[in-house]
Amino acid sequence: MSSVVKAIRRDWLDWPFFESRHRTIGESLDRFVQSGALDKIDHGDVDGACRKLVRAMGEAGLLDCAVAAPDGDAATIDSRSICLSRESLAYADGLADFAFAMQGLGSGAIALGGSAELRKAVLPKVRSGEWLSAFALSEKEAGSDVAAMSCTARAAGDDYIIDGEKTWISNGGIADVYTLFARTGEAPGARGISAFVVFPDDPGFSIAERIDVIAPHPLATLRFQNCRIPASRRLGAPGGGFKLAMQTLDIFRASVAAAALGFARRALDEALSHARNRHMFGATLGDLQLTQAALGDMATDTDAAALLTYRAAWRRDVQKLPTTREAAMAKLTATETAQRVIDHAVQMFGGRGVRKGEVVESLYREIRALRIYEGATEVQKLIVARELLKPR
Repeated sequence: MSSVVKAIRRDWLDWPFFESRHRTIGESLDRFVQSGALDKIDHGDVDGACRKLVRAMGEAGLLDCAVAAPDGDAATIDSRSICLSRESLAYADGLADFAFAMQGLGSGAIALGGSAELRKAVLPKVRSGEWLSAFALSEKEAGSDVAAMSCTARAAGDDYIIDGEKTWISNGGIADVYTLFARTGEAPGARGISAFVVFPDDPGFSIAERIDVIAPHPLATLRFQNCRIPASRRLGAPGGGFKLAMQTLDIFRASVAAAALGFARRALDEALSHARNRHMFGATLGDLQLTQAALGDMATDTDAAALLTYRAAWRRDVQKLPTTREAAMAKLTATETAQRVIDHAVQMFGGRGVRKGEVVESLYREIRALRIYEGATEVQKLIVARELLKPR
């Protein structure tokens, strides 16, 4: 995306979902973006860029709202603050949003289920940006169907021995700490999965392959061959890994919708600027009624998605209620909306819209993965329906 980014307009902070502290967070995010910190980082080196982005965000204190303190409780993390941060970062830089989100997602289960020693060893370094974290859940045959995972961890005295593979792992190959989920067999399906902390220098751990995707992000397949780790690195109780994974995802799922909102708002602003300044047929592109109709749809759909997103976050933070249905609604609506909004923007730009290096071209590549990861759109629809069908 362009290195010249104005502060994102946040008139929606007047909605009743927010408190004064959220406006303060917004101001901190603006200062960070406008400081030029993002512009100084070479995004051509994706691995290096992620490390520098995380370090810069840690130094600016932006990671504090996503990564629990060693003596804190991850369950009390404010979802609205995470959503606000991701929306603002995605508006400015998709890779910065990715790097921010992974620090929280990769450390959440450690904060929820780790021993005091593990929390003290890992969380300060992730929170400061010194370490990168990763969340190793998916497998080739166990994406949406997490209970189908085959990676195993068997007890061996005071250790566990891990065998198997994980794939599509964000920060794979560059993370300093991995939260790994593996089958320990206490019960069938999801009840027989445990969570562990793995470090890249553990014997038997390797990177099987790096994965290139349309919007460059560090992704990899992890391989475990007779990988021995101490049992003290298990998170929570044996067989409690799936619960920890779901608790972590519940904290961050609505923020995927927020990242999509950031992309949509940037696309809308780029389209508005282009419509005002592109002269054609003796007028501007914005004078054409077809353009006006498209802009009207883009703005309305984006605000509707924002309302769903912040409702889900507010329901979790303030009402302390389950948000399974609400977060699923927000995630599927915001990501699908952002895809449409960005597509409209690309169309308005014409040939420029598909030229590499244009902001809308970058957004077009960035948004596609959000409709898949952390539960594809189709899965979110099933979640909503199943929640509706449950006995009241």
